Amino acid sequence: MNNKELVTLLANEMKWSTDETSRTLATLGSVITKNLTDNNTVAIQGFGQFEVKKKNERISVNPSNGKRYLVPPKLVPIFRPGTTIKNRLKGLEHE
Repeated sequence: MNNKELVTLLANEMKWSTDETSRTLATLGSVITKNLTDNNTVAIQGFGQFEVKKKNERISVNPSNGKRYLVPPKLVPIFRPGTTIKNRLKGLEHE
């Protein structure tokens, strides 16, 4: 599902215009981004939580020439799904 399809689906479900829905999604994205850059966790009940995790530095090897190089540490955003989503996905595995 792309962004346009998501906006259309949400607009129909909530009986909003596509412009209102698009602005709401953009605002949600910016609020989540702002909180993650401030190193805060964002939890959405029934959906999951977004947080920032630090990846330590590591040594990697280029497979084409065998050279080793150091990959510096970095911060990466991660998403942890909530139990509602996990349980629904477990139910799909058995079908």
